[in-house]
Amino acid sequence: MLTILFDGVAYGMLLFVLASGLSVTLGLMNFINLAHGAFAMVGGYVTALLMNRAGVPFLVTLPAAFLIPAILGVALERTLYRRLYGASPLDQVLFTIGLVLMAMPIADFFLGDEPQQVNLPAWLSGSATVYGVGISLYRLFIVAVCGAIAALLQIFLVRTRFGAQLRAAVDDTRVADGLGINVDRIFAVAFAVGSGLAGLGGALAADVVGGIDPSFPVKFLVTFLIVVTIGGANGILGALFGALLLGVLDVAGKYYVPSIGGFIIYGVMVVTLVLRPQGMFARGDGR
Repeated sequence: MLTILFDGVAYGMLLFVLASGLSVTLGLMNFINLAHGAFAMVGGYVTALLMNRAGVPFLVTLPAAFLIPAILGVALERTLYRRLYGASPLDQVLFTIGLVLMAMPIADFFLGDEPQQVNLPAWLSGSATVYGVGISLYRLFIVAVCGAIAALLQIFLVRTRFGAQLRAAVDDTRVADGLGINVDRIFAVAFAVGSGLAGLGGALAADVVGGIDPSFPVKFLVTFLIVVTIGGANGILGALFGALLLGVLDVAGKYYVPSIGGFIIYGVMVVTLVLRPQGMFARGDGR
């Protein structure tokens, strides 16, 4: 039981990092970025390729898995995304889905359709025994890293001047600009952070999901959206609690009732949308 609970928490923390960037762009910026999974795919490929083809140590690849998708996110925000800030949700959905459908064949053309594996270092392989229960060392690492990211992200977006400026820019761009807030820079940084977190999540998830392949953005897109749906789109803590709940239910469901285990998270999403459409852990009415 403890093993299942811990594995669920580790999976939930990983889902949080993967989906937290979507919480930033969707919840704080009101922009529906369904291409979020493509940035996660890029981060996973960065780690896999650096390790397998250049012999770079795993930990050294993680900053690159954050920075490269972050730079790509800024480039796309400056050239494409910014043109759709005032567009309808349908236009944003169609546009970002189009980016996903473009990214997948590009990855397939240059890297092939075989999953790129990540071979963890010896110190992250194996397990440790805690109170007689075997716990994966890599899942311990995921919990520690993702927990630190959650704390830093909450502080960055809620307790800093940048977070206040971002919320002001989203609420009323014209007034924020008149007050001297550099709205363009704020949005660019927000997209960089969201895209970088997606990339880092993809790198951390590569071993858990059995490798990165071109279908990654589509396979996990619905999961990202469920995390935001359950947690609520207007807060980082909501996304964290939603991801933890989803991770534990998913792991426990697949262990105890494998025939319908994968259905449980969709059932929770439907119940949440019916009873609390603003999100189970959202504060107030949400956006």
